[in-house]
Amino acid sequence: MELHKKGQSFQEEIIRFVLSAGMGFLVDNIAYFILYRNVLEQPTYEIFGHAFRNSTVSLFISFFMGVIVNFLMTRYIVFTESRTSFSKQLFRFLSVAFLGFFVTVYLLNFIISYFHFYPPVARVTAMLSLFFASFFVHKVFSFSLSIRNKHHATADTPASS
Repeated sequence: MELHKKGQSFQEEIIRFVLSAGMGFLVDNIAYFILYRNVLEQPTYEIFGHAFRNSTVSLFISFFMGVIVNFLMTRYIVFTESRTSFSKQLFRFLSVAFLGFFVTVYLLNFIISYFHFYPPVARVTAMLSLFFASFFVHKVFSFSLSIRNKHHATADTPASS
């Protein structure tokens, strides 16, 4: 019976993570469309002495918005038992997201170049290919939780008595 409960908890955790990541993905894509089409009207913007295309500025802003939504949902809905401080979780989550952004860009270019996918389909494919790795990295690194025992106290903070 206990294994069955743990299996259900893990499944529920995965479902909540899918919802969290999905909401972040929706916010990212909707914000990108709105920023690109309606807010950032100039073809290029100069930022810190470098010219960036509208599409690039839109991508950075929308990606950050999606990551923040994903982080908040992941913290408050998925990995709620983590005792790691908010600031440490946020820093770790943003670090993983930053690295994931560049891995996604690499995969996106690879999928487009070698498999000749249509770019929007390639973007979804690249993001889905990183989904499960992201779940485990965030669980163990960002939120300091054990993979084996869902209710394991963190190593960062002693369990309260």
